[in-house]
Amino acid sequence: MAYKSVNPYNNEMFNEYENATPKEIEAALQQASDLARRWEDDDLTQRSQMLHKIANQLRSQKMAMAEIMTREMGKLIGESEEEVMLCANIADYFADHAEKFLQPTKLETTDAEAIVLKQPLGPIMACEPWNYPLYQVMRIFAPNFMVGNPVILKHASIVPGSARKIAQIFEDAGAPEGSLLNLFLDYDQIAEIIADSRVTAVALTGSDRGGKEVAKVAGAHLKKSTLELGGNDAFIVLDDVDKELLYQVAPGARLSNSGQACTASKRFIVPDTLYDEFLEQMISAFEAVKMGDPMQAETTLAPLSSKKAKEKLQKQVDEAVASGATVAYGNQPVDLPGQFFMPTILTNVTPENPVFDQELFGPVAQIYRVHSEEEAIELANHSQYGLGSVVMSGDPHHAQKVARQIKAGMTFINHEWTSLPELPFGGIKNSGYGRELSKLGMLAFVNEHLIYTAETN
Repeated sequence: MAYKSVNPYNNEMFNEYENATPKEIEAALQQASDLARRWEDDDLTQRSQMLHKIANQLRSQKMAMAEIMTREMGKLIGESEEEVMLCANIADYFADHAEKFLQPTKLETTDAEAIVLKQPLGPIMACEPWNYPLYQVMRIFAPNFMVGNPVILKHASIVPGSARKIAQIFEDAGAPEGSLLNLFLDYDQIAEIIADSRVTAVALTGSDRGGKEVAKVAGAHLKKSTLELGGNDAFIVLDDVDKELLYQVAPGARLSNSGQACTASKRFIVPDTLYDEFLEQMISAFEAVKMGDPMQAETTLAPLSSKKAKEKLQKQVDEAVASGATVAYGNQPVDLPGQFFMPTILTNVTPENPVFDQELFGPVAQIYRVHSEEEAIELANHSQYGLGSVVMSGDPHHAQKVARQIKAGMTFINHEWTSLPELPFGGIKNSGYGRELSKLGMLAFVNEHLIYTAETN
């Protein structure tokens, strides 16, 4: 696996990295293991103070971190800056709340005292994707740092510079050596690390294909795993929607991060009475984007992350059209040198169409017409995925009633998907299992250790 930094805006490769050697891998495993043992006796207050220092270091190096992310995977510089600030807030959140989250739980039992301790497991292997180079890492790092689980990071092969910058920022903050160990690995090396007895668990964010492979290796060695995988998220519009709010939210729900988010709304499910107007509004919004240099503030749509990503998305759109889908807007070549994909709207996608149940990772929206609320819910749930969803309604109670019927890990009402440290992130079905962020994410990799003390009198 080649780790290369290629700017998708101008196709220029500006760095290349060698894979980790067996000696480097062994050193990292031992360093993580040694640190985990030391942390067992450490005061949680020290790690809390250090995580606050990491948050401050992220803020002070915001532009440097944002620029390398934009150069490597192409996202708008403003989105990169927002990502850094979110990650600083995540660090502060777990630094402030870890002590409360990790308090022993007292159990009611007869003739005894019973408590459940939350204890660290040990080093964690984290396999993270390119679309949010810092955020994906911080989601797993911050809670596990406070638990006392060092993290061995295998980042995506197209953002190696971002991975190195993250590790450097943590080092600059004074984090103990071994807290986060960045390694450039091939697939065989990943499997070997998961199998190593010093590694206790594995977290992956990525495709369902990658998730199945990692889960298979983890399962073979009885290692706990969490998987945050793809999505085909539904955006449900109800008859009583506030249309002004709807047209503010809907375009960004698809185009944010150039549509390269597993949680992005991909299937817009609209009642017949609003369908034509909604389609016109989405076309107008898609027409208004400005493609260009993601480092410039006036650019509103960045290129896709790589040539490979663009070719895959184009193949999916071509297959959709060949199978009967209508191009309501877009799907034209873009006269720019980078990996730009024209925002595209597909209609008339039937369940027989190959893309009906696929994840389209880019600025391609599918819009569906439905004739009843029941049909909308059924269509939303007709998917192998179950990550996120959006319900738009002028009546929050009505929206909540619909949301409870959606088979997904997350539903946002009158708001596109958003991430906050206190909100659990995760899905069901082929979107994976387990949760990150919030108290649930902090307890993903702890030993819930029962201490039962019988009365002796």
